[in-house]
Amino acid sequence: MSNQQAAQTPNVKALPIIASFLIAGFIGLFSETALNMALRDLIIGFGIHETTAQWLTTGYLLTLGILVPISGFILQWFTTRQLFIASLIFSIIGTFIAAIAPTFSVLMIARVVQAIGTALLLPLMFNTILVIISPHKRGRAMGIIGLVIMFAPAVGPTVSGLILKTLTWHWIFWISLPLLLVALVFGSFFMQNITTPTKPKIDILSIILSTIGFGGIVYGFSSAGEGGGWGSTEVIIALVVGILGLIVFSIRQVKMKEPMLDLTAFKYPMFVIGLLLILVSMMVILSSMMILPLYLQTSLALSTFAAGLMLLPGGIVNGLLSPVMGGLFDRFGPKWLVIPGLIIVVATMFGFSTISLETSTALIVALHIALMIGVSMIMMPAQTNGLNELPPELYPHGTAIMNTLQQVAGAVGTAVAISILSSGSRSFMESVSDPTDPLNAVLAFTNGVQNAFIFGAIVAVVGLIISFFIKRIIVDNQEQAH
Repeated sequence: MSNQQAAQTPNVKALPIIASFLIAGFIGLFSETALNMALRDLIIGFGIHETTAQWLTTGYLLTLGILVPISGFILQWFTTRQLFIASLIFSIIGTFIAAIAPTFSVLMIARVVQAIGTALLLPLMFNTILVIISPHKRGRAMGIIGLVIMFAPAVGPTVSGLILKTLTWHWIFWISLPLLLVALVFGSFFMQNITTPTKPKIDILSIILSTIGFGGIVYGFSSAGEGGGWGSTEVIIALVVGILGLIVFSIRQVKMKEPMLDLTAFKYPMFVIGLLLILVSMMVILSSMMILPLYLQTSLALSTFAAGLMLLPGGIVNGLLSPVMGGLFDRFGPKWLVIPGLIIVVATMFGFSTISLETSTALIVALHIALMIGVSMIMMPAQTNGLNELPPELYPHGTAIMNTLQQVAGAVGTAVAISILSSGSRSFMESVSDPTDPLNAVLAFTNGVQNAFIFGAIVAVVGLIISFFIKRIIVDNQEQAH
């Protein structure tokens, strides 16, 4: 894609295009967290082990980790309409298979097909926004996208808690299906082609190396987090192969005339700082979203539905604030949002590290809301500012890099937090006089939760230090291109 191609879009109707993406994106991301709440039902229903059930999430993440890096290349091979319709068809087929799944293996296949749809949709959505919205209005547009990206996973657990109270887990998918069909029909009418495919040369070796590299790392960290442990042969081999694959992949991309993933995006300092801040946010938020429900259900003995309800206000606040933060970013730039946002996140993570069996539910809800406010001040401003620095021909590559490394950061953050929780629980149990006392088991788990949140606080402090280097990007030539 070139400046000229980005400029060929004067008659684009941005609103219907964004609306099409929002409907499709919401359902894709909603089913992701909605299914997490049904894991217990699936374990009992299919008679499987917890680590097996976890593959529904790991398989989904793994598919994203493999496909999203290739998305920069795919975006240059097909038109916007072709990719949008293809992504929805994959999502619809995956959702339908999941709704009728009679066995775990069929449900697993359905999750992979769903993930293919999401892997095509997310980078396409960001790339389209970059092309059709001029830089001085991008913050608000990205904020509206952020509303969906944060709001859908936030309401997922609560809605699925309601569904599971009266219906089976199949209904999580049956309810999503008609909405995806609406998105397909709506998008078929309103989606426009906003770029001209350049069809770069296909490099099979790059695709293989990318798959081994990103797939190996996501698989390694996910397996460690699921109880495989850092010392297991499987985890070590996956991580070593993944890292080696990534090194060879990166060297090959730098040397190629037409790389599959153009790493020259890393020459732009604000893109790198924006990327690092996004990775910090993803590690903090995904590890918290894993640890908090466990604490609420294990330490405080709350039901699935009650735990989902407690996390709902924070998710709603984050979703509603995302467009507001986007508007503030357009007016004031990133610094006055990102730095205070990270200060709030650091404070809330240290607050979470003090929670115990006596902590009131009101305090947990308040801390969660504060965390979500902080995250809304960091994510979209950092991402938009970073992408604004790139020239238009690097948009597909920049969005692919950001979306890929977000999946990796999520897998890393979750795995490290879970292993810190486990080792914290173990060391507590070794220090008590009566390990058979059920109260000690709960106290041990709570101790592990506190340690996991201290890890989150340290990650957030690193993010705060990075944020002092962020500067506003104003790119006149891109504005003229629109």
